[in-house]
Amino acid sequence: MGTQALGMIETRGLVGSIEAADAMVKAANVTLIGKVHVGSGLVTVMVRGDVGAVKAATDAGAAAAERVGELVSVHVIPRPHQEVEYILPSLDREEKENP
Repeated sequence: MGTQALGMIETRGLVGSIEAADAMVKAANVTLIGKVHVGSGLVTVMVRGDVGAVKAATDAGAAAAERVGELVSVHVIPRPHQEVEYILPSLDREEKENP
């Protein structure tokens, strides 16, 4: 994970999380790394990138999620420990783009 920040937005419902994800990747140079259905309708979407980009992305994503649904939580970890990598969704872009 190195020096890349981790940004997370949690919403109640899928529509808000999709809107947040769309806004985040449009607002800043970040990579969408995945979503997690937590349960009880909660969905968390995660992005990675430079600290400034992740902060800008989560701000935009939170605003977008609030417009169409219920925003539960927003958090940015500037320099997550390397061990955090093991609990994040893996992203093999080559595999997803060329099934």
